Amino acid sequence: MASSDSVYDLYRRGTALLEGGDYHAAAVPLSRARDLEPDQTSIREALGRALFQSQRYREAVVEFEAVVERAPTNDYALFCLGRSLQQLGRHGEARRPLALAAQLRPDRGDYRRYRDQARRRAA
Repeated sequence: MASSDSVYDLYRRGTALLEGGDYHAAAVPLSRARDLEPDQTSIREALGRALFQSQRYREAVVEFEAVVERAPTNDYALFCLGRSLQQLGRHGEARRPLALAAQLRPDRGDYRRYRDQARRRAA
């Protein structure tokens, strides 16, 4: 990383790559930004998204857990945490964050669908 790279520059570069669908590449600057500013939930959420899309679900869980710890009503982070746990086959653990996400945003059919799926698969 060049010394002139600010956290903001790293975040912008990472989110541009993320939005462009280059998930593996996006994780690099976003990881650097996270290391410099570990309490920034926006960075950790973007990194979690990049990791999830790269099928690095264990790492995504860590990032989404960090976001939820700092912002427990972030419905999207709760949803992504639940989805990451589901991808790891941890359906019982996925139930709580998915249920919370669905309660926070009852208008989101996708949240309800994955919540119900976790319930069925955990049973």
